[in-house]
Amino acid sequence: MEPEFPFEFIVLGTPVSFQRANSAARQAWREQVRAASARKLPEGHFATDQPLAVTMYYFPEDRMVGDIDNIIKLTLDALRRHVYLDDDQVERIVIQKFERDRDFAFTDPSETLAACMAGPKPALYIRISTDLNEELNR
Repeated sequence: MEPEFPFEFIVLGTPVSFQRANSAARQAWREQVRAASARKLPEGHFATDQPLAVTMYYFPEDRMVGDIDNIIKLTLDALRRHVYLDDDQVERIVIQKFERDRDFAFTDPSETLAACMAGPKPALYIRISTDLNEELNR
């Protein structure tokens, strides 16, 4: 059974950069992402081969340390052969950070996004969709 899209989940913790020297920390982040996604997937699912769009919203505890683009690689790698066959299927990525001291508002957040905003920090909200233009249509 293929996962139902759009597919949303939350990963608690601070994302780890692909450039980080500590390979154990990189592996732990991959496992954390994979475990968070697995809790939302149906049992016996298989990885899709469809083109995908990925949205990531990072909610740090305070000010973000590091660059926002460093979140992407390891996070996408963690989902390979689990949610999708290969990360070359990802045709669009939207990523944004929402630090505490900056104003932001969502007009109609999903239940998962609302839970991420209200829940413990740091947290990374991830949405995977087969609609490659969904962000453009809003």
